[in-house]
Amino acid sequence: MLRDFCVAKPELITIKEVADFLHIAEKTIYRLAAEGKIPAFKVGGSWRFKRKEIEDWLEKQRNDKK
Repeated sequence: MLRDFCVAKPELITIKEVADFLHIAEKTIYRLAAEGKIPAFKVGGSWRFKRKEIEDWLEKQRNDKK
């Protein structure tokens, strides 16, 4: 699953791409980013995410639930 997310994709991704990958609302991603609960940064006022950081964050979330 994570491999499919990585193959031939750009390193920086948008709110929509993160929301689609995680199957949650864009509004939730905005909130998590603004609260510093998901790794993100702003470029020209728009949130951007490093694909590898999102994958690492997701894996950490999975491991923390165990």
